[in-house]
Amino acid sequence: MDGADERGAIEQHVRRHRNGEIETALDHVGQEWPVALVFNGISHAVMMCTPRELEAFAVGFAISEGIVERGSDIRDIEVTFHRDGVTLPYAQVELTIVQQAFAALKERRRALAGRTGCGVCGIESIDLLDLSPERVPESGFSARLAPDAIARAARELPSRQALTRLTGGLHAAAWCDAQGAISLAFEDVGRHNALDKLIGRLVLDRADTTNGFVFLSSRASYELVRKAARVGIPMVATISAPSSLAIAIARQAGIRLVSFCRETSFVEYGLPE
Repeated sequence: MDGADERGAIEQHVRRHRNGEIETALDHVGQEWPVALVFNGISHAVMMCTPRELEAFAVGFAISEGIVERGSDIRDIEVTFHRDGVTLPYAQVELTIVQQAFAALKERRRALAGRTGCGVCGIESIDLLDLSPERVPESGFSARLAPDAIARAARELPSRQALTRLTGGLHAAAWCDAQGAISLAFEDVGRHNALDKLIGRLVLDRADTTNGFVFLSSRASYELVRKAARVGIPMVATISAPSSLAIAIARQAGIRLVSFCRETSFVEYGLPE
């Protein structure tokens, strides 16, 4: 089993088949571990995640999933790694949250009990699907956005994807300023996890989330836009396509959504009919 350290990738012996020839080589593969998120002693979720930056991931998950409203609602975080050589290695993140948030979480868990699964984002009832995003505060960010900001972000992102260059298989979420310069970037096997790590670090650093934009190496699904809305991010840019629900959520939240981002072009969605 995968028992390497938390580099985000491990080495594997492979056979490369090319033009009828076979070559034995050493390659790198992105790590994917179960990560248990425990709130006030109660296990809430197990996510498949690249086992790096797990403190930021847990904070971002707690906020972007609405478990807590702000970073100060989290009183303590402890990350532990478990590898006994027999079972699948896993990590556990234990968070201590304020009592009001914990009471709301327990109430949500009671609402889940016994319901038929719908398979969306781990919820167990369509009734629990949250499609009413917070309205992003008006910050004037779009007016400050440089004309070439998206092109610059698209140009810079590959240089911030060290694990992707090594493995070819991870997603990235980057934080960009109004000029498109990238100040933070996180990678993970899951695009949602990469964004949660980024959001968590922004919250831990007490950054102004209304004064920049997220650039994602993935498509724009509604969950990603919904997560951005929770922390007031005014713009989401993605390399691949958006879904119809992502566009609808962006319009409701007042988030500028741009996709198919390249150095020479992008497509803007969510405009008024």
